[in-house]
Amino acid sequence: RKDIRNAVGAALKAHAWSATAGHLRAQILYYLAENLALRESEWVARLRSMTGQNKTQAQAEFAISIERLFTYAAWADKYDGQVHNVPYRGVTMALPEAKGVLALVTPEQSPLVSCVSLLASALAMGNRVVMVPSERFANLALDLVQLLETSDVPAGVVNIVTGSRQDLAIHLAGHAEVDAIWCWADPETIKQVEYTSAGDLKTA
Repeated sequence: RKDIRNAVGAALKAHAWSATAGHLRAQILYYLAENLALRESEWVARLRSMTGQNKTQAQAEFAISIERLFTYAAWADKYDGQVHNVPYRGVTMALPEAKGVLALVTPEQSPLVSCVSLLASALAMGNRVVMVPSERFANLALDLVQLLETSDVPAGVVNIVTGSRQDLAIHLAGHAEVDAIWCWADPETIKQVEYTSAGDLKTA
């Protein structure tokens, strides 16, 4: 519980990320994708040793991860807003806003693709993240930390907490300063997360 409090606290302090221009978020995600691509052989070997995949499977997962990063980087500055006609004289402009602090409980399958896909989509829209990675492959997510730091992702924007997915998911769902939660887990955990998050009308 203390680790969750610390992670959420760090994410709250990184509120400037949500006000960052979409173009800058796109550039940082592109930089992250390029840095990951430069270390292909290292990450393919890591995937093989951790997951037991053969070389072809590991290369395929790595390639999909790079593709996802570039895709979300490309979309980061495309949601600029829309102008709507209104009943009175004039127009109204609707601007999309980040949710804020987003909790991610990632799937067990395809650990690199899962982490990258959820992180990139959340960051592209200006959210700060508290992520609970796969229990079996937690080290893979922790290895992303160095990559994030060298890719100009500001401190506190991505926070990774490892441990029991069920316990951590429930604590995140009940935290009043977590604005939304995406949870991939067993049916019982998902049911508890939905019930707990309804207490403060958290988006789940």
